[in-house]
Amino acid sequence: MADFQEYLKPGMRGHLIGVGGVSMAPLAEVLAGMGLVIDGSDMSESEKTEHLRALGIDVKIGHSAMNVAPDIQFIVRTAAVHDENPEIVEARARGIPVFERAEAWGAIMCDYANALCIAGTHGKTTTTSMCTHILMAAERDPTVMIGGTLPLLHAGHRVGKGNTIILESCEYHDSFLAFHPTIAVILDVDADHLDYFSGLEQVKESFRAFAAKVPPEGRIVANLDDRNTMDALEPLGRELFTFGLTDKADVYARNIRRVGANSEFDVYVHGRFFTTVTLHVPGIHNVKNALAATAACICLGVRPNAVKYGLAGFNGAGRRFEFKGKYNGADVYDDYAHHPGELQALLDAVEPLGYKRTILVFQPHTYSRTAALFEDFVEQLKRPDVAYLAEIYAARETNTCGISSADLARRIPGSLFLDSFEEIESSLRATARPGDIILTVGAGDVYKIGEDLVRE
Repeated sequence: MADFQEYLKPGMRGHLIGVGGVSMAPLAEVLAGMGLVIDGSDMSESEKTEHLRALGIDVKIGHSAMNVAPDIQFIVRTAAVHDENPEIVEARARGIPVFERAEAWGAIMCDYANALCIAGTHGKTTTTSMCTHILMAAERDPTVMIGGTLPLLHAGHRVGKGNTIILESCEYHDSFLAFHPTIAVILDVDADHLDYFSGLEQVKESFRAFAAKVPPEGRIVANLDDRNTMDALEPLGRELFTFGLTDKADVYARNIRRVGANSEFDVYVHGRFFTTVTLHVPGIHNVKNALAATAACICLGVRPNAVKYGLAGFNGAGRRFEFKGKYNGADVYDDYAHHPGELQALLDAVEPLGYKRTILVFQPHTYSRTAALFEDFVEQLKRPDVAYLAEIYAARETNTCGISSADLARRIPGSLFLDSFEEIESSLRATARPGDIILTVGAGDVYKIGEDLVRE
């Protein structure tokens, strides 16, 4: 079996399928920056494909065997690209090795003394972004791969010259098992991606295997408050560096206080005061994310002031409670929450902010997740004052479950299921008023609704 490390040499020629993806586009840029000759293909044009072309990376739109040039030496694909893809078929026929995206990132991180990998069912993008802010404040010049856009970087990635790489690390399809963390952060473990995992116990097994990849001299940073995390890691018999809201954790918060939409709290490490943090993103879940980022960066020897000023400069990542603007006096925010646990954290954060009404526009993500977690979705979607339901975003699936957002609406009193974004926008125009918060929520393209309203 080929090792991607063999291809990390200047002049090697690679083709990336799905090159416009959130972690594939930066992978193309990083590989090109290392002196490799890279091209790619994707199903549609996007800002990312335009950016890659501006860097001299050739991107074809549509998938065809013709896209695999005669001198291509390796292929990298996303998890969404299957063996039936004509470019994969062509590569197999010609004996060209095909690598998964995670294998490529795993090989790249081996060149760094410190590989900080942030994993968890929820909170990965925010915590990876917080770590980036802290390490930038510490002048560590990190290389970064985030599953979203960070305003500090004006992108979702960064190529630095320091000895540290920070990567958001996803459990779907066990992809993070291709990584080689020296510091692994486990934020939480929950039942998700049930189109791949058989249930919670298999999810725990995956996170346990991920943590086991940390070498003996490395560190495993874990959420002491999350029972599933601690259950998953207990069989390892390894010393953990824990974070949480109680003084039983190695890194914990005291004197948490809310100031408007901000949080202030004191960070303690092993019972000793470390620093005071002001956080400009709401919610107790973000306090926990900040503690996780602090614990991870302490493992890298970061000083208190870098944590203090790094977190003070963090105002959120793209699509994570992102303020989009105003419509008819209402504040419009967008959030990526697509799991009941994430919906709960979002609504918990919004409720204390003093809005007259919370208007939620939710687009479920994948049929399998909606079906498996149906009752949990119903429980959370009953909470806002007004709930709109867009049809389920299929992503990588076909509707073998026979499920629709209309099924959710039937269980949620007063909710509205509308077939199109245009209908939802029309209803919002008549509904929105000063003092409201409008939340467009989901991992699909629901953000377009808020952007359309604000643009008006």
